[in-house]
Amino acid sequence: MVALFLWSGGREARLRTANPATRVQIPSRPLVQNDTRNCEGVMEREKSERPWGRYEVLQEGAHHKTKCIWVYPGKRLSYQRHQKRAEHWFIISGSAEVTLNGVVTKNVAGDSITVGIGDLHRIGNIGTDDVIFIEVQTGTYFGEDDIERIEDDFGR
Repeated sequence: MVALFLWSGGREARLRTANPATRVQIPSRPLVQNDTRNCEGVMEREKSERPWGRYEVLQEGAHHKTKCIWVYPGKRLSYQRHQKRAEHWFIISGSAEVTLNGVVTKNVAGDSITVGIGDLHRIGNIGTDDVIFIEVQTGTYFGEDDIERIEDDFGR
C-alpha cells in the first residue's frame, strides 16, 4: 500500500513504502500556463460563463488541458468538432445526453466518453440538476477557436 502525505503547505510529500524516509518534492502551485493571481497573491483559475453553463480550467500544459464543466438543466453545448484536440469526459453528476457522431446515449455519474479528433460531439443536460463533468483535452492546440460548430442553440 502506498499513501501520500502533504507536508508544509503542499511542498513536500512522504510516500509510505518499504522505506518510510522516501520524500518527493511537489510544486508549491500547479504548473499552469494561464497562472493569474489576485491582489492577495492567490492563484485564480481561468473561468468562463456561457449561455449553456460555465467552465473552469483546472490545469493546462503543453499537451493537455483539464476543465470542470457545468451544464444547466435543459441546456446543451453546440454540436461541434475539433481539428487539433481529442477530449475525454468523465461525468461527475447529473443526467446527460451525449451525441457522438450522430449516436445519442444517456449518461450518468461514473460514465466516461471519448471524443476523438474530428468527431462530431455534443453534451446536453436532460435532468433537473446541473450536469458536472471533467473534460481532459489532449492534442496540439486547446484554444476556443478550434471549434467548428455544426449546430448551435445560441446562434454562434
